[in-house]
Amino acid sequence: MAGAAVRSVLGAIQFLTVLPIRGETVPPGRAAVFFPIVGAWLGLLGAAVYEALRPHVPFAALLVVVVWILVTGALHEDGLGDVADGVRAGRTPERIAAIMEDSRVGTYGAAAIVVSVLVRWNAVAALPPPVTPKLVAALALSRASMVLLGWASRPYGEGIGTVFMSGLTTPVAAAVIVQALAASFLCGPMAGVVLAGAAGAVVLVARAWFHARLGGVTGDCMGATGQVVEMVSLVLLSCAACTS
Repeated sequence: MAGAAVRSVLGAIQFLTVLPIRGETVPPGRAAVFFPIVGAWLGLLGAAVYEALRPHVPFAALLVVVVWILVTGALHEDGLGDVADGVRAGRTPERIAAIMEDSRVGTYGAAAIVVSVLVRWNAVAALPPPVTPKLVAALALSRASMVLLGWASRPYGEGIGTVFMSGLTTPVAAAVIVQALAASFLCGPMAGVVLAGAAGAVVLVARAWFHARLGGVTGDCMGATGQVVEMVSLVLLSCAACTS
């Protein structure tokens, strides 16, 4: 049992980051139960960077976002850019999917990535103390939202997203929900309710929208949703009213 859990954690790290993981892991769908844990670790990493440079808050906040991008290989930023390009230029599900699969980044994709970086940079810079639980909550919710969107949706196409979704089960989703709620309430009762509600709303809207436009969900769709949840969570946490 312990060995299986370790392999699942390593599988989650391998899927969500560029860290070199050696040894036997498990498929991403089975490892998804630990996605919020990896998100929480990314939040802790960001908090360590922030605290080390706290006298220079704007620079510290920017470096936090840069570190996240480097450690994750810009995986989810890539998904956000692909979705922005696809839904802007595509008129049919087939055309949208073809654009999303194109490795080139278009104007709308580039704009979406820039907006994501700017929003997160400014939101992190505006976070009231303590910063650590807020970064942990936002990053854990972001990764949880990707799992929940995949679990609640139909797969589109035959890419890695479909392989990932095939391994998502109700017990995995339930465990992810528990972790997401626990992470949310690290910031206090009011913040916990607001964050969990906002993340849930984003997932529901994303599911309805992707099903209407594409007929299902791809890996890019899940990555884009995670980015939106991360932005929304950080913006909400930067508001004093949310954390009071």
